[in-house]
Amino acid sequence: MKPHVRYAAALLAVSGLCACSSTRNNKAGSPSSANSSTLLAGTEWVLRDLAGTPVLASPQATLAFPEAGRVAGSGSCNRFTGSVEITGSHLKFGPLASTRMACMSDGAGEQEDRYLKTLDAATRYALENGDLLIYSDAAAKPLRFARLAKPTS
Repeated sequence: MKPHVRYAAALLAVSGLCACSSTRNNKAGSPSSANSSTLLAGTEWVLRDLAGTPVLASPQATLAFPEAGRVAGSGSCNRFTGSVEITGSHLKFGPLASTRMACMSDGAGEQEDRYLKTLDAATRYALENGDLLIYSDAAAKPLRFARLAKPTS
């Protein structure tokens, strides 16, 4: 093997090892910046705690990441959709478009308003014991979501 080919092969091997080791050094719960934009893609979540306040059992507030860069869900009585920008553990929701149906359930309208305002001011996220935590400038405590299981067909 020629020296320059051997050098190139060694360089590729070393750079591959460096790339692998960099993702292992992340703290538990901190998403890797290398895969953070696609880490949540395809997941669906149900809100379990609204920044320290228990949520209504029905109607449920949800959050879904149908594909990288997109978000959708239910505020409690209205559906919403929009964009999300994720870099490392930081995230920012773009403008969220929402339906405008009247909330007839007791407390659903107030829950939805607070939920959407908290999402609007979101700054970062973490995965902890299978839950999704979203931290926001609009709340002292994070939003806590449980992952929705995919229905089996």
